[in-house]
Amino acid sequence: MTPREGVSTGSCAAGAAKAAVLWLVTGICPEWVEIAAPVGRTLRLCVVPYSPGRCGVVKDAGDDADATHGLTVIAEVELCRGDGSVRFRAGQGVGLVTLPGLKVPVGEPAINPVPRQMIESALRDAAGNRAALVTISVPGGEEAAKRTFNPRLGIVGGISILGTRGTVRPMDEKALLDSLALELNTHAAEGKRELALTFGGTGEAALRRAFGLQGRCVVQAGNFIGFALDEAARLGFEKILLGGHPGKLLKVAAGSFNTHNRVADGRMEALCAHAALLGMERGFVQELYACTTTEQAMTLLRNHPEERTLWDRLAEAAAKKCTDRAPLTVTAAFITNGGTILGKGTSSRGQVKEALINSLFGQSLTRA
Repeated sequence: MTPREGVSTGSCAAGAAKAAVLWLVTGICPEWVEIAAPVGRTLRLCVVPYSPGRCGVVKDAGDDADATHGLTVIAEVELCRGDGSVRFRAGQGVGLVTLPGLKVPVGEPAINPVPRQMIESALRDAAGNRAALVTISVPGGEEAAKRTFNPRLGIVGGISILGTRGTVRPMDEKALLDSLALELNTHAAEGKRELALTFGGTGEAALRRAFGLQGRCVVQAGNFIGFALDEAARLGFEKILLGGHPGKLLKVAAGSFNTHNRVADGRMEALCAHAALLGMERGFVQELYACTTTEQAMTLLRNHPEERTLWDRLAEAAAKKCTDRAPLTVTAAFITNGGTILGKGTSSRGQVKEALINSLFGQSLTRA
């Protein structure tokens, strides 16, 4: 069965705004409105009436696991006397932009450019060129925003009004990559040239504990380490600290830059290849290869005299894979979920002095 597409918050806002204006100019609230979506489709949206000039549309995300599914996007429209521009204001549950590097300026409501165009087009359909003030609110949006990228993007107070297509495709990888690119861009816009990358929330907590990192300096790349490295290089970053649990970082050491379990593995192969190159006993390497989890392998290695050397070698291999891909100085660190550094290594396309390596984030890259 084909997954069912949903409707973006931008489309909901445009539909709500159109209904609100129609109620103002005709005296009747429509039961539904039609809007043109950027993807080339006409969307027919049911209207939730509140009062003349104030209507809502319930967000239907289709089969996508969207944090905003079921929320009502409300538009309150104030029409001015003459012709003019459309201005936007954030109501309850809609965020404000506080960091540079996003698609709208600092201080503006987190209503992206395409949804703004959609809302303006919907208003023009209903009220011509009248100047207007549009307040978008989403009850429950502040809580929903905690389950999105917004806190990491410096968007405070609620969700963003998004959508370049007008529709939502289930499990849209492009949307994830777009959010990751935006987060990296906010760091670049602050003039940063050094950044820490990790895979997820547990990895970030461990990385901060291991290196004593404070403040906004860590980006969670999820499974998309390769994309994050490419974007970091494009944006002019110079030094990257890549830290994570062996369950993910071993895949990078094996040369995989999308670490999703349906895409790549190679963890035990990388671990055992480097163990063998280090001269570990054949029987021990066979035991490592028979481990079903990386945690089991970590336990097996714990009392081996070459444990630290092996993790350092693997970290160097992971760092080199990264610098082979992108022109960066990369320090890779294998870290337990508790924040203990198992091993670390650095690679660069040029000669890097130890003092420069240890200056990363102002921290000495010593074992915790």
